[in-house]
Amino acid sequence: MVLWKGRFFDFLVMPEMVTHSFTRSASARMTPRSLSSPRVSFHRKWWAPGLSLNALAVTFLLVSLVLALGCVIYLYVFRFLGRGLLVSGFVGSTEGCDVFDGSWVQDDTYPLYNSSECPFAERGFNCLANGRKDTDYLKWRWKPRNCDMPKFNVREVLESLRGKRVVFVGDSMSRTQWESLICMLMTGVEDPKTVYEVNGNQISKTIRFLGVQFQTFNLSVEFFRSVFLVQQGSPPKHGPKRVRMTLKLDRMDEINQKWVDSDVLIFNSGHWWTPSKLFDMGCYFQAGGLLKLGMSINSAFKMALETWASWVETMVNTNRTHVFFRTYEPSHWSGSNQKACKVTQQPLTEAKGNDRSEFAEIIAQVVSKMRVPVTVLNVTSMGAFRSDAHIGTWSHPSTILDCSHWCLPGVPDAWNELVFSYLLTNGWRRLGR
Repeated sequence: MVLWKGRFFDFLVMPEMVTHSFTRSASARMTPRSLSSPRVSFHRKWWAPGLSLNALAVTFLLVSLVLALGCVIYLYVFRFLGRGLLVSGFVGSTEGCDVFDGSWVQDDTYPLYNSSECPFAERGFNCLANGRKDTDYLKWRWKPRNCDMPKFNVREVLESLRGKRVVFVGDSMSRTQWESLICMLMTGVEDPKTVYEVNGNQISKTIRFLGVQFQTFNLSVEFFRSVFLVQQGSPPKHGPKRVRMTLKLDRMDEINQKWVDSDVLIFNSGHWWTPSKLFDMGCYFQAGGLLKLGMSINSAFKMALETWASWVETMVNTNRTHVFFRTYEPSHWSGSNQKACKVTQQPLTEAKGNDRSEFAEIIAQVVSKMRVPVTVLNVTSMGAFRSDAHIGTWSHPSTILDCSHWCLPGVPDAWNELVFSYLLTNGWRRLGR
């Protein structure tokens, strides 16, 4: 993985997890503007001393060249906005590798675990246990185009996490990644009884906190449900009747203090930022105590991310804590009303799906302005190929059709592989471990 460091942050690269940097999203669509250099007449006396006009022309030419070079460099670097940037230390990489630019390749050494043998994998994500017969979807590994990702070494990862705390914060996709990591790590544990949920809870989407302790390694892997990251609350008095609740875009979720004291902190948000989850439910935006009834979802998402960024800068000790933000994971709903769900048997040859790329661009914009290092996991286009890996009709109960969430084992395993490839190759060293 090759690390590219910006002035205040570092990033990962992917199509659509390991150090990377995002650049300004708007520049993803920018095209270089031509800078015209002044015409210079190369007659015999052009270099002659005392000719102030010619000296001025030379100076102007040099300044123009410097500006042009600066623009080229800026556009070259920041054109990756919304994709992620370079990962450090990957095998075969000499100058950098966009780990998000790649493809899924068949690999018979996969999957990395059996969900039915992992007590922390939800039945709803265990597609084989729910009747899926084909197993081809389990045999795919993410391969960056210009480098190789080191294979997940569970013993090495467990040793590197000894005495540490890993925290996931977000929606059900975050919970899926949390479950995936626990199941991956359990394959390296000699006595499964030494791994337990700290409160004795069964895995459920209704519980706001779930924590699994790996006793032998003094390791805690936790999940906090916070689908918007910011605070949900009651509407202000005398507001319109249609406003039944609000999102306070300038306030972090009230449980944010519980996330701080961690070694690895992984956020995601996006799937609940839709009209059906917000406006149709009577949930509108609020900031500074005022309702923002006309605010668009994209603008609200950006304001919420700016609140999150400020919180990270002021509350998180990034000399200890590695902060990641994972981009939106594409779904593969189809049909005129986007309610049809057709699960294929093979990955798509072209990236398709409702990838919500504008969310990735907003994340890039916000993170690029942060004063502390944050690693963006730009997994959006990775998942856009995997129409074969969704739960589909193999849910629990079976009446639920699902082209958003992923089967386990599956796509979320690759996210964790990227995170820990980065941490083992570069991240721990960056903090002087």
